[in-house]
Amino acid sequence: MTFAVTVLTLYPEMFPGPLGVSLAGRASSEGRWSLDAVNIRDFAADKHRTVDDTPAGGGAGMVLRADVLAAAIDGVADGRPILAMTPRGAPLTQARIRDLASGPGAIVMCGRFEGFDERIFEARAIEQVSIGDYVLSGGEMGALVLLDACIRLLPGVMGAPSSGVDESFETGLLEYPHYTRPSTWEGRTIPEVLRSGDHAKIAAWRKSMAEADTRSRRPDLWERHEGARVQPPSGARRRKKDE
Repeated sequence: MTFAVTVLTLYPEMFPGPLGVSLAGRASSEGRWSLDAVNIRDFAADKHRTVDDTPAGGGAGMVLRADVLAAAIDGVADGRPILAMTPRGAPLTQARIRDLASGPGAIVMCGRFEGFDERIFEARAIEQVSIGDYVLSGGEMGALVLLDACIRLLPGVMGAPSSGVDESFETGLLEYPHYTRPSTWEGRTIPEVLRSGDHAKIAAWRKSMAEADTRSRRPDLWERHEGARVQPPSGARRRKKDE
């Protein structure tokens, strides 16, 4: 089954962009995923193809109109999840990426200007997604990030099936540090344990380093990871509540 992507944007020429090369580009040529970049402006009803208007209540900038957005969404909706790239959305996680990558594809709506008329989210089932606590010129760059993260998880895209297992965020931790030849560079050597050939010791070292780096660099991730580890099984929680 091909992972089908439809991007709703005011700048369809931005796609596939970097998704046309490397892993994603090869996967596209192999038919593992497809992309249709649709211009939101094509769904405007007036002769000027107007897609935005001034903010209600005043203020700077322009807001994408709900009627035009709804027409664009309705024109491509087919049961795939619909996502809107916006800094007001929920932070994108690796778990959500895995869910999306295991499905039929996605419809991704890219914001511009001051964002979307809020009524579009009241009228249509749209998941609001953010790739970080910063503001971009538009949602297209965020859409590229989301799609790249999904595409690399599609079957057959990354060589060995185990390629993505130990990567950052897959287990709730940052990935352990990596080394390669030469064994000595500018007086710095590869840790001895990685040259030992003892797979059990190597696995233990990698786990320890992943935990240490997460604890020091991303205390927010470490707190969630620790919280998840101490939670009792859901069945045990229910039994305790019923007693």
